[in-house]
Amino acid sequence: MTAKLRAVRDAARPAGTVFGDPYETPDGTTVIPVSHPVGVFVIHDGTVTWEAAVDTTRVLLIGAMTGLMAATLGTLAVLRKPPWPDVVIRRSR
Repeated sequence: MTAKLRAVRDAARPAGTVFGDPYETPDGTTVIPVSHPVGVFVIHDGTVTWEAAVDTTRVLLIGAMTGLMAATLGTLAVLRKPPWPDVVIRRSR
C-alpha cells in the first residue's frame, strides 16, 4: 500500500465513528454523544437512558404540510361534489 493510500485510509477512519468521546458532567453523569444529531446516551447512577434530540422545525413542517394536504383534499372533495342539494328549476308548459 502506498503512503498516499495509507494517509487517505487513516484520515477516513475517524469519519466513520458513530459515538463521540464520553465526558462526565459535574454531577457525575456520563454523556456519550452520537455523530448524527439523533440524541445521546446518558449514564447516571448506573442506569443508561437515551435522550432523543427533537428537531422542532421538522415537527412543525410535518404538521403544516399535513394540515395543508387535509385542507386541499377537503376543498377538492367539496368542489367535486358539493354537500348542498342539487336544485334544478324547470318550467313546465
